[in-house]
Amino acid sequence: MPVHVLTIAQMREWEQATWAAHRTEDDVIRRVGHLVADRAVRMTRPADLVIVLAGKGHNGDDARRASHNLFDREVNLINVIDPETARKELATQWSLQPSLIIDGLFGIGLNRPLDDAWIELIQEVNNSGVPVLSIDVPSGLNADSGEPWGSSVRASVTLCLGAPKRGLLESHAWPCVGRLEVAPAIGLIPCEHRTPLIWTLPEDFTGFPLQRAVASHKGTFGHVAIIAGSTGYYGAAVLCAQAALRAQPGLVSVFTPPSASLPVACQLQAAMVHPWRSGMRFPDIFTSVVIGPGLAGPDVTDDLRSEAIRIWENLPFPVVADASALDWLPRGGTISGKLRVITPHPGEAARMLARRPDDLQKNRPEAVRELSRRYGEVWVVLKGYQTCIGKSSGELFVNSSGNPFLAQGGAGDVLAGYLGGLLADPEARKEPLPSILYGVWQHGAAADNLSARRRNWGISELVDEIGNVS
Repeated sequence: MPVHVLTIAQMREWEQATWAAHRTEDDVIRRVGHLVADRAVRMTRPADLVIVLAGKGHNGDDARRASHNLFDREVNLINVIDPETARKELATQWSLQPSLIIDGLFGIGLNRPLDDAWIELIQEVNNSGVPVLSIDVPSGLNADSGEPWGSSVRASVTLCLGAPKRGLLESHAWPCVGRLEVAPAIGLIPCEHRTPLIWTLPEDFTGFPLQRAVASHKGTFGHVAIIAGSTGYYGAAVLCAQAALRAQPGLVSVFTPPSASLPVACQLQAAMVHPWRSGMRFPDIFTSVVIGPGLAGPDVTDDLRSEAIRIWENLPFPVVADASALDWLPRGGTISGKLRVITPHPGEAARMLARRPDDLQKNRPEAVRELSRRYGEVWVVLKGYQTCIGKSSGELFVNSSGNPFLAQGGAGDVLAGYLGGLLADPEARKEPLPSILYGVWQHGAAADNLSARRRNWGISELVDEIGNVS
């Protein structure tokens, strides 16, 4: 079932409907306690000290219940009634080198500015340098607006309960939210609220990748063409092609300027590499095309750009435009029935919309809508934290996977290639949105898997991991 991003009022209505259906608050708190404890266990090691800050409301009840489930951790539960007393007690804990703070001070019910004593307590938490797991919302943050009520806990991870709260998707809230995760199954009845924003979850991709018939051959799963690479930018073409291969299409062909063809070909085995000759007419034999990665060198000719635009405007197969190609795209409508995908990062999207990146980040969903309208009702993958996917109308999807270590050169080339590989499959093209969402999620989940094993991973390892997360 889709997990919709909700306002505080919608969340309250959902809770009231649950109590009216004779489910009890204690049952929900018990389940939440297990979920919070499980996340805390994954952030710590046995015998680590975990400090639990439990306020007076249900957020505090969740924290207290979680503290009872941390069986092999040392736990210091601080029931916070007076913030000044709690701050003094907390200050005595730093010499014990706690590994985690569970933040259960305030939930979504906070509706007034904090006084100085509460602000000082929150500052004590933030200044400690200890990782923080916030329950549902970082304490002190307005869950509708994303603005602090004077001050807010800066969480490492925020575990939203039931559904993400709208304010936590605001860019100004991100420094407080940290990594946003959602625990949808907390014991509430099915949610009746439907909003335009949907949060993706791993379970949304049950059945991916698509099952393959035993009597298949390489022609069954399509042929990806990649127009990429140039002098000084060979790696972009290589990474894009390698990622496309991880989606396991039947064939992958790379077209690149003659000066780049040998360096690119030397790094690829399963992909065919062709030099792009002046006057060349792109053959209409493919089932998807990726255009753009690494097309920034001096050997990228006007002829190549013109042919790329012709492909975008006229040819029948899916086209993914990334990187340099985004600057070439004509505005206006694409031919009806043609599948087109653009994958800008915020800086590229800002150029395309003639805006400042900071302004664009303030309303990422609207940026997705506007990009889709301007460039012909295309699918837009607006990359970055909480990658947003959608079109000019209908539902928008916020990706749940990924981490800051994706901020490396080449990560976007991998995503573009992988999407192109997925969309080459004729079966995937019948309903492309699930494949696009899966490709984006898989890209981020691969980074998460790598970061769980080691911190200093590189993009070549991302290529090896993508498509392998289940």
